[in-house]
Amino acid sequence: MRGEPSCPKCGGRVRAPGLFSDSWQCAEHGPVHPLQPVLPPSVEGLGVVANRSKVPVWMPWPLPVGWLFTGVASAGDDRTGGRATAVACTGPGPLGGLGELLLVAEELGVGLGARFAGIDGPDPGPGLDVSGPPHAKVVTDGRPTPLWHVKGVPEDRAVFAGEARGLWLWAIVWPEQSGLLMYDELVLADLRDAGAEVELVPCGALSPRILGP
Repeated sequence: MRGEPSCPKCGGRVRAPGLFSDSWQCAEHGPVHPLQPVLPPSVEGLGVVANRSKVPVWMPWPLPVGWLFTGVASAGDDRTGGRATAVACTGPGPLGGLGELLLVAEELGVGLGARFAGIDGPDPGPGLDVSGPPHAKVVTDGRPTPLWHVKGVPEDRAVFAGEARGLWLWAIVWPEQSGLLMYDELVLADLRDAGAEVELVPCGALSPRILGP
């Protein structure tokens, strides 16, 4: 596990703000919100990310039967706060085997969701066609939130994207057939608002998916 901030778009090294720039810099992508080192699954780690985040920290709540929280990451620094969050969950897939779900909330242009989706970012771009009916729905803030398939992603995953609270919401699922999980209209909770309920989150082993593609 890396112990230094990195670029949310490519995982490359970033240069801290200094004399000539007041923002973090990636040699390839220019100014970025740095991706902080991934925190192992723990209630304390969730609290750290939730307390500093300016965007939701989405998690299915309650978690599907047999599923566990398996990692959390955020992009941003102490000055800006978290501008993107990623929460990993792992459990039995709808068709058997192991399924993995990564939920990303982010501001426009951060690029973390596109990186996990395996597409050129920083946002869904032409791969997201919202002209037709949504392919899945989740519940956020007590109301259905439509999500659409993102096209052009690697064959090993299913990717859905939409908007919640004026921000991008990505749901990336491995393997691709575990995307059936998204048709159950999952209820997502923003862990910034969860209070003492966060103590009840069941934690598993760190998911390698959240360490980056």
